[in-house]
Amino acid sequence: MNDEYNLQRFVHAQDPVYEDAIGILRRGMMCTPYMEFMFPRLASSGSDGALESYAIRSLDEANAYISSPLLGGRYRECVGTLQRLVKFSAHTVFGDADARKLHASLTLFSEASDDEFLLETMFDVWFDGLLDEATMTRIRSMQR
Repeated sequence: MNDEYNLQRFVHAQDPVYEDAIGILRRGMMCTPYMEFMFPRLASSGSDGALESYAIRSLDEANAYISSPLLGGRYRECVGTLQRLVKFSAHTVFGDADARKLHASLTLFSEASDDEFLLETMFDVWFDGLLDEATMTRIRSMQR
C-alpha cells in the first residue's frame, strides 16, 4: 500500500497506547503526551519537521488521515467519546493548552472532509460554534 504521507507514523505511535488513551477519554480526561498523535494539527508555518513529527502538512494529508479506516475510525471514536462529555468543558477535560490543540485538530479535519458532522457538532458543544482561527488562517494561506 502506498503511504504517500507516512501515516504509518501515527499507527506506530497509537498502537501501543490507543486503548489506554480512549479509556482515559472515557473517564473525562486526556493525557497530554498522546495529544500530538491522537489529535494531530496542521503544521506551523516554517516549522521544523523534526520538532513536529506528527504535524499534518496539508489538507490532502488530513483527508488521507481521516479517510483511513484505522486512523479515521480511531479519530471518530475519540470524538464520539468526547460528545458524551458535554457536561464538562474542553478546558476541564484537556486543560487550556490541550483544549487549544483539540480545537485546532477539529478545525483541520472538518475542513479536510466534506461529511464530518460529528466533528462539527463538537464546535457547538465546546467552542461556541467557532472554528480555530489560527488554523483557518494557515489553511487559507496554503490555498493561495
